[in-house]
Amino acid sequence: MSEKPRITILYCTQCNWLLRAGWMAQELLQTFGDSLGEVALIPGTGGVFEIRADEALIWERKRDGGFPRPKELKQKLRDIIDPDRDLGHLDRKTPADDETAV
Repeated sequence: MSEKPRITILYCTQCNWLLRAGWMAQELLQTFGDSLGEVALIPGTGGVFEIRADEALIWERKRDGGFPRPKELKQKLRDIIDPDRDLGHLDRKTPADDETAV
């Protein structure tokens, strides 16, 4: 990507997911900071929760079975915007990672 990506988080207002969307936005801004052009929160309805980098769908609650963990979301975004970027401790395996692989 030559320009900095625009991240959008579409969340359901009926489900009261604003705080979750804001938390995800904060996590992405804290990790990627100047690498992002914008992080936008978009209110929606009908149980939606989608995260996109420009047009690329990173996460969709119904498709992906719930909400992403911050580590998982950051790795997925990194893989799209800067695959060579090292996320430090986020890229190291933890015992919890081994449990989810079973």
